[in-house]
Amino acid sequence: MNLLQAMVLGIVQGLTEFLPISSTAHIRIVPALFGWHFYGGTTNDPGTQFTAVVQIGTTLAVVLYFWRELLHVTVAWFRGIYDKSVRGTLEYRLGWYLIVATIPVSLFGLVFSDQIETGARNLWLISCALIGFAMLLFAAEKVGRRDRDEEQINAGDAIAVGGAQALALIPGASRSGTTITAGLFRGLDREAAARFSFLLSIPAVVLSGAYEAIHHGKGHSPGAGLTGIAVAFAFVVGLAAIHWLMRWLTSHSTMIFVYYRVALGGLIIVLLSTGVLDATR
Repeated sequence: MNLLQAMVLGIVQGLTEFLPISSTAHIRIVPALFGWHFYGGTTNDPGTQFTAVVQIGTTLAVVLYFWRELLHVTVAWFRGIYDKSVRGTLEYRLGWYLIVATIPVSLFGLVFSDQIETGARNLWLISCALIGFAMLLFAAEKVGRRDRDEEQINAGDAIAVGGAQALALIPGASRSGTTITAGLFRGLDREAAARFSFLLSIPAVVLSGAYEAIHHGKGHSPGAGLTGIAVAFAFVVGLAAIHWLMRWLTSHSTMIFVYYRVALGGLIIVLLSTGVLDATR
């Protein structure tokens, strides 16, 4: 990986982490489309370690964007351990909801780590996931009541959205896509579904990034310097992407992302079918 590639992949990560279009899919697709090759020319996939660690940049972005809410949740959760009067607050409940909702993705990530790092990054699977989960988001837009705000998030929402986050381990599914979809199915309005989705991403991505950082030297990696540059670009662009999406969802649906996912998935299928792209390289 060279400097330009690290910068581009950082920008791609920042743009696509919070939009429901799958950052992992784009980190995999963009190098394939440009014909970039890594690790001695053996693959155009920058790898799961790079993907997981560069997500730390977008995690820092969401922490900065929601720092007040995160501070209130953290303080309320610790206070609620010994002060019963705090336990009825939304902030205290959100603390528990974030913990509960992170359990499924943590367990599935450990159990299926080998599959995630190998066959799951196949471009055929990614393209099908882009289209399939687009259809689920479309259905959620059509049947979701969207009559509940953040104040009304409950334990059932945490379980449903947490389970949906585990599906995001499939490249092409999209962490924000699966969790926002689940939130919409649960009747949350778009802004509440997105806010809960973004808050929920923090513990999961921190755990994933820490795990991969510890094992960073054991497999393919582009090097700490270039990865750091990608993380920095992901942070700056990701912060802008969150701001834009939160404003967008106050007055627009997620249908633009449904159309984009279907178009991109269809394009990749065509390129694979005609031999322009190699699904496994």
